[in-house]
Amino acid sequence: MKKQVVFIHGGTTFDTDKESLLHLKNLKIDLDRYRKHGWSSSLQEKLGQRFDVLLLRMPNPMNSKYKEWEILLKKIEPLLDKNLILLGHSLGAIFLAKYLSKNKFSKKILATFLISPPYDREGMEESLGGFVLPKSLSGLNKQGGRIFLYHSQDDSIVPFGHQEEYQKALPNAVRRIFKNRGHFNQEKFPELIRDIKGL
Repeated sequence: MKKQVVFIHGGTTFDTDKESLLHLKNLKIDLDRYRKHGWSSSLQEKLGQRFDVLLLRMPNPMNSKYKEWEILLKKIEPLLDKNLILLGHSLGAIFLAKYLSKNKFSKKILATFLISPPYDREGMEESLGGFVLPKSLSGLNKQGGRIFLYHSQDDSIVPFGHQEEYQKALPNAVRRIFKNRGHFNQEKFPELIRDIKGL
């Protein structure tokens, strides 16, 4: 039976519509961003036929709202396989951490992979809006399966210190620390592929 991998992408969030509009007005466009697909789009190819990869498209990624993402995942959750693998990058990672801490997940989770997950606003330029974590991550600890934390020391979006906070909250998590991967906006991610295949 195939192992299902559910990937939740990152995004941006704002405290007000005024901040969101200002962000759009000041946004620098890089057309290469629209040409490159990166490691997430090649997950199915790299993992192979033993895996079924779902790349969820969460609502409004340029002005993300936790409640909207929560509603969508609650609708998708009953349709997922048992013994699945959850994977989140950046805002998608803190979303999974909060969702699994607040809600009972109806399926068994083999593993949860959190890549560059924000922990709080410390050192960040962007708001976390409704994605702020609860005081305890015990729900994630109990039902997240094996938890993997990936962070690069040179991440300019989510400071590396957030990794330390997650490690305190999730002491049994497997840590993968890199020196020069930034925010993991890269074409390949062989270490992630190896960890998923090794489950």
